[in-house]
Amino acid sequence: MELGDVLRDRRKAAGRTIASVAVDAGLSVPYIANLENGRGNPTLAALDRLATALGARLEIRIDDEAPAPPPSAATDLVTASDRADKVLATLDRPRAAARRDLITTLDALQSLLGRPPTPTDLNRLLDLLQLAD
Repeated sequence: MELGDVLRDRRKAAGRTIASVAVDAGLSVPYIANLENGRGNPTLAALDRLATALGARLEIRIDDEAPAPPPSAATDLVTASDRADKVLATLDRPRAAARRDLITTLDALQSLLGRPPTPTDLNRLLDLLQLAD
């Protein structure tokens, strides 16, 4: 996907006009319109300001492969848990997104506890989700 397409898609998904993004980024409307249309040669500073204005983060990578994500004990716990699927199905949001957030939360819990999460930790978190719902 080209840079202009990414910028336009993000802007439209946010329901923003080029003018509103230009104001937030401190750039001109024609400059942003040119970038969205595949013209221009933006600086990294301009791209960073655009990303911030669009609620995104600029990431620059040169290698051909994305780094492999670290292994997650939480993924294995959630995958092995029948209860997790049942609780996630009761939430008022897409199940795949809720599953990702549950795994992310368990991974964060690991750094707080200083140990991998256990099935008991998962069940306590699922209890909390049920109580909050």
